[in-house]
Amino acid sequence: MSEFWIWFETGLQHIADYNGYDHMLFLLVLCAPFTWAQKTKLFWLVSFFTIGHSISLGLAVLGWFKPHVALIEFLIPLSIFLTAIYNLIAPINKQEMSMPGKYAITLFFGIIHGLGFSFLLSSLLGPGKGIIFPLFSFNLGLEIGQLLIVAALILIAQLWQMLLPKKENIRVQLFSIMGAVFSFWLMYTRFLNLYNS
Repeated sequence: MSEFWIWFETGLQHIADYNGYDHMLFLLVLCAPFTWAQKTKLFWLVSFFTIGHSISLGLAVLGWFKPHVALIEFLIPLSIFLTAIYNLIAPINKQEMSMPGKYAITLFFGIIHGLGFSFLLSSLLGPGKGIIFPLFSFNLGLEIGQLLIVAALILIAQLWQMLLPKKENIRVQLFSIMGAVFSFWLMYTRFLNLYNS
């Protein structure tokens, strides 16, 4: 197997297995208010998230920025929690009106998540040169995995809309409550780590 595929598969596996559960949880709550009919808006939202975590992943792995591990690990579930709460308090018909603000916030949350990814990639690379190619391959694997997760979530939303067309709010609330509860638990456990670090 070539070096490209090794790092590509590492990135893909990181988001597709248990190690990437917090990232998958963020995508769940991010995508919750959207259906297939709103796929263009969702595409741009996910793109801003991708841009954010690609930039910060690169800066951190290249050594241009050294994040505080415990702080970033706490901020990741905080970003999930805030997104879930927004979904619960903002009616679906009002969410489209605030898309520019959502793009900016999602970009910022992407930066935070990218720093989280950087800890894994930095530990795998170790000291030395030759970072650019593994960084590109790893990030590409992450993006493909992310797109597969988003596609699955949109498919679930479409099936829900077909079967329960008048219960769209319930789906958004269900996914958001799940995200809020689990992320709050993660925030609590990681806050203890932050406090003790």
